[in-house]
Amino acid sequence: MDANYERRAEDGEQLLLLPGLICDSRIFAPQVAAFDTAVAAADYGDADDLGAMADRVLAAAPSQFALLGHSMGARVALEIIRRAPQRVTRLALISTGVHLPDPGEAAKRHALRDIGRAQGMAALVDAWLPPMVAPARRDDAAFMAPLRAMCIDAGLPRFEAQVRALLNRPEVESLLPRLNCPVLVATGSEDQWSPPDQHAAMAALIPNARLVVVEGSGHMLPREAPDALNAAITDWLERPVPSDVMTKGEVR
Repeated sequence: MDANYERRAEDGEQLLLLPGLICDSRIFAPQVAAFDTAVAAADYGDADDLGAMADRVLAAAPSQFALLGHSMGARVALEIIRRAPQRVTRLALISTGVHLPDPGEAAKRHALRDIGRAQGMAALVDAWLPPMVAPARRDDAAFMAPLRAMCIDAGLPRFEAQVRALLNRPEVESLLPRLNCPVLVATGSEDQWSPPDQHAAMAALIPNARLVVVEGSGHMLPREAPDALNAAITDWLERPVPSDVMTKGEVR
């Protein structure tokens, strides 16, 4: 563990981890093992609104904290920023996006829902999960099995609730230029759902962002390339936090 981060941990800077669609704390196992103050945020996976998810995290969170969101979890993180920017010391947006629903997105998500309704959660996950990882890892049974089990365990009701939340997501791009805390923006070079150019565009809008693209990784970056992501997290945690710990202007 980095000595500077250990000193911050003594000062109480907890690192809250927010998982994405049909994921839970297991997606962050390598990060929890590497960082003493990293913990999964309060469970919000059964909510069907991103704002409600953010409210649940805030209700259980300490007064101030570092915040890392993966995929849908990064969208929850931005809703937390909208509500309580003064509580977030630093922000990491991993394998995500800030765009509103694209034409055809609802049909694609509902097609997966319908597979789950007709054939069960395992069939849904078997259709959804492989494209979420880099092609070179898809036939690695030892790697894929824990991810598959995690996603199946989420169950169809959670998948449906989270899809409703994502399809009704609010505009957040306008928040990015007003972020004043240290921000990490990271993705994998093989992420087909949230590609590098999408993250580069996000980082360009954020005054204090650093962009990291991990070669050879797909969308499940915390598990696909934990060493590379943990190195980026360490760099992010070492960056100084502005004394005001606020976003520029009022965030609404």
